[in-house]
Amino acid sequence: MLERTLTLNDMSTNTKLTRVADNVRILSAAMVEKAKSGHPGGAMGGADFITVLYAEFLRYDPDNMAYPHRDRFFLDPGHMSPMLYATLSLAGHYKTEDLQSLRQWGSVTPGHPETDVLRGVENTSGP
Repeated sequence: MLERTLTLNDMSTNTKLTRVADNVRILSAAMVEKAKSGHPGGAMGGADFITVLYAEFLRYDPDNMAYPHRDRFFLDPGHMSPMLYATLSLAGHYKTEDLQSLRQWGSVTPGHPETDVLRGVENTSGP
């Protein structure tokens, strides 16, 4: 007998957001582990916040990140960049390979974000 798998459409909004935030945490930890450098705590701790912010509050067009009337998210503590990259990757703006090259020279995922509006990074941030 085939069992039906649970889809996101079957879940409450709260459960969906929890699963997304859990994925942000997992991706953030994996990026820092692969880089052998970074600060996973802030990124993992902020996963719920950034998930709810992007899912429920920010007005933006994922197909046109440069939409002039978008809301902007400015990440000040740059060491939380894995959280931002993970969130944006779930929206399709970073590939797995990009996440795997966190903090590597020439990477599109530097340790402290650099402005790249088309990928959803609104500002260059510091430590």
